Amino acid sequence: MSAHSAFPFPVRRSVKACLAATFGAMAAGVTGLPAQANPPETAPIELRQLIENIDAAASAGDIDAVMEFYSSDFVHDDGLTRSSLRSALQALWERFPNLTYDTELLSWEETATGYEAQTQTTIEGTENAPHREYDLSATLQSRQQYENGQIVFQEILTERAMLTSGDAPPTLQVSLPERVTPNSRYNFDVIVEEPLGDDFLLGSAIEEVVSVENYLSETELELELLSAGGLFKVGQSDRSEGDYWVSGAIVRQGGISIVTQRMKVKK
Repeated sequence: MSAHSAFPFPVRRSVKACLAATFGAMAAGVTGLPAQANPPETAPIELRQLIENIDAAASAGDIDAVMEFYSSDFVHDDGLTRSSLRSALQALWERFPNLTYDTELLSWEETATGYEAQTQTTIEGTENAPHREYDLSATLQSRQQYENGQIVFQEILTERAMLTSGDAPPTLQVSLPERVTPNSRYNFDVIVEEPLGDDFLLGSAIEEVVSVENYLSETELELELLSAGGLFKVGQSDRSEGDYWVSGAIVRQGGISIVTQRMKVKK
């Protein structure tokens, strides 16, 4: 997925760091409880309290308290370790010191050593960057395993983060498949909902593999003048299985909107 050169525009790493530093799930796309999973209202108090305590520590920006909820043997499906997760959180909170975390338990089940749960987390906050203010909003769906009051494993199932700036940032309607097969084409459409009038749009899109290195890296897009009311891109998935971030940026006179979503490549 490529764009014609105009001028560089950063997809701020705080969007991607946000995806690393959350404990939850996006309800969209959840069509029902997994087999043998229990509804949230039947969850034991200790599991519900654990999730509430993690939210409280994260919302307070207390990195030491948050990391106490992660096992020293923590494993993340993206390759993150306890140490690299801490680094991602610190980078995110330096830019967004006022983030709030709100997690809802979607389903749970008891295991031989603790609990397994699917949750929904909403994260919101503002960054006062030089010359510009950015608002961040993200939702994720994830599955995690708990042992002795700590998270030992986490897998991100679906995720979406939106970064906006300006008095009237474009409202975006995004279409991207959650899952595609290897070596196949897919469509990524980012449509501006407001009428354009005499305004014009700049934009671009990029696909990145989900990796520890990319969680913390800065990415730049080369913006191009858009001839229609949004981005309409055709991508080609990789030949191998894996997870990818697909990002689109739209700039108009009233502001900037950047969206990042996860897409899984699986047979």
